[in-house]
Order: sequence, then structure tokens, then C-alpha cells
Amino acid sequence: MAAKKSIPAGAKDQITQQWHAKAKEIQQYGQVVNDLPHPLDKNVRGKMVDKLNQLLADSITLRDMYKKHHWQVSGHTFYQLHLLFDKHFDEQVEIVDTIAERIQLLGGVTIAMGGDVAEITKIPRPPKGREEVPVQISRLLQAHKLIMQSCLDLADAADDAGDQGTNDLAVSDVLRTNELQSWFIGQHLIDTPLVFPQ
Repeated sequence: MAAKKSIPAGAKDQITQQWHAKAKEIQQYGQVVNDLPHPLDKNVRGKMVDKLNQLLADSITLRDMYKKHHWQVSGHTFYQLHLLFDKHFDEQVEIVDTIAERIQLLGGVTIAMGGDVAEITKIPRPPKGREEVPVQISRLLQAHKLIMQSCLDLADAADDAGDQGTNDLAVSDVLRTNELQSWFIGQHLIDTPLVFPQ
């Protein structure tokens, strides 16, 4: 068993918490690491990081919109949508993490804080208050449509740049999940009677 280290006499008075520590940023937002063991050129990685950060900001906004609607949904479909919105929120959490990890892997810095995200997202901000279910769903569908188009554009740009990892992420992880979620919530806008008259 290792011996417990003791603090020298008089040193106890010198121990202070560093909770107020400040320092310069070690890497600024918008910059990519120069010397990275990655086959893609720094300029290519920089362009992909910019596009991925836009996709990340929009995905964070969509994720948070799902949670807002999960909390604020009401009406006769409350139970089903309350659960569905939360399920989609959890899936968007995974997408956000996957995009952020790709940005870091390419040597970039991820956008992260709500205020910063709000500055660059292309998704219009919903009101703070509760909206009717069809409006909530319409907002989500518009956000999905925007993100799906961004995925297609990003996949093409990544393919042209030789960045197959980003291409795969855009199509396999982000696009396919958003397509599926869009389909699931879009079905709630179809007016289908429970029983057809004979």
C-alpha cells in the first residue's frame, strides 16, 4: 500500500483554489490544426469543417426544437407525439455528437454554445410559447428539409474534395436519420379516418 503524501508544514496556507483561472484560447473557432496526421490537405479540411459546423448548428437547433415540442405538445395526440418527439431528440443527440467528433477529427473546433449556434443556424427560431401540433410538426418538417438539403450539398462537396469520411457521415448518419424522422412526423399531418364507412 502506497504511503500517504503529507503536505509540508506551512504549505497548507498556500493552497488556493484556481476557480477563477483565465487563459487564452489554444485554438480559435474557424481554424484547423496545421500539422495533423490526416491525408486531407489543411485547406480541404478547413472547408469541410466550415460546412460541418453549419450542419452541426442546424442539427443542434433541430434537436432542441424536438425537446421544446416534447415539453409543449398538447391535444388528442399528446401521448404519441410526446414520446415520438423525445425519441427523435435522442437520435438527434447522437447525430450532433457524430458531427462534432468529425469536426474535431479534421482538426477543427466545433460550435457548441447556444448563443453561438443561434447566430449561424439557418433554421428560424420558433416562439417561446406553445403552438398547435400542426404548426410544431410543420416547423420540424421545414428544419428536416433544410438539413437534408445541406447533407446532399455537403456529400457532393466532400466527394469532390476526396473526403469520403465526411461524405459517408452526411449520407449514412445524418441524411438517412433525418429522412426517417421526417417521414414519421409527416404522417401525423395526413387526415385519415380511423374507420372508413362501408
